[in-house]
Amino acid sequence: METVKPINVAELRRMRVAGEKIASLTCYDASFALVEDRAGVDVILVGDSLGMVMQGGNTTTPVTVDQVVYHSKCVAPQLKRAFLVADLPFLSYATLERALDASQRLMQEGGAKMVKLEGGREQASIVEYLAVRGVPVCAHLGLQPQFVHKMGNFKVQGREDAAAEAMLHDAKVLAEAGADLLVLECIPSELGRRITEISPVPVIGIGAGPSTDGQILVLQDILDISPLVTLGRKPRFVKNYMDGAASIEAAIRAYVAEVKSGAYPDAEHSFDLPLTLQSPEPKAMKLPTAKVAARRKK
Repeated sequence: METVKPINVAELRRMRVAGEKIASLTCYDASFALVEDRAGVDVILVGDSLGMVMQGGNTTTPVTVDQVVYHSKCVAPQLKRAFLVADLPFLSYATLERALDASQRLMQEGGAKMVKLEGGREQASIVEYLAVRGVPVCAHLGLQPQFVHKMGNFKVQGREDAAAEAMLHDAKVLAEAGADLLVLECIPSELGRRITEISPVPVIGIGAGPSTDGQILVLQDILDISPLVTLGRKPRFVKNYMDGAASIEAAIRAYVAEVKSGAYPDAEHSFDLPLTLQSPEPKAMKLPTAKVAARRKK
């Protein structure tokens, strides 16, 4: 029998350099983990989206570290090839110590190989603190579900040039701080292309256009069974892969194939908004100072 080689951070970087698209999906239980791994999904995320698709909530805010650890423990043992990322839930990384404690639990108890956190340059000290201690980190820019009460609602981010330029800065700063992966959610395709071009690490998009290094969607969304879909609030970037599929595994394989070929996302599932972006490269920006890091400890 052929030995299956597990995907790691180095392999994700190799895929980016080789131009091989990275296919990612969320997962929260053992049964779907087995199917996704067998269907060729490269990166599996135990996201705090479980608060909406598994628990039926309106936001991800109530999700706890204990819950993400539990779902990660269900998923991790089933994976032979896929790379497992787990979300740091709301306020679990509000300080350096809390971020490290939560990451330790997600990796040691939950079996995750990387943790994901939301936020821009203001999270650079957290990313750096984790990275130098051996914790692989995935940063998350654009629409940040944990910030929904601050943003007001779920909507496209980076529409204006100033916001787009700020996101370009954030991407650069987070990579310099030690992030190994970057997720871009719900932004114009052109901005997704620009960030991917300047990023030294692989970029995974969800509603960020076709130019990113890979794509991620919520499993229940592509199976057309998530609460958002059933309530008629399906996001523009979601595609129903159960349509015409003979089985759930066939639907997941179809998704992986379309990501790999570049067929997904097309214009129908992207946000094509005009951007000027006059400056060709983000300006240099310093990482947070020691004073900023000290304030996080309080």
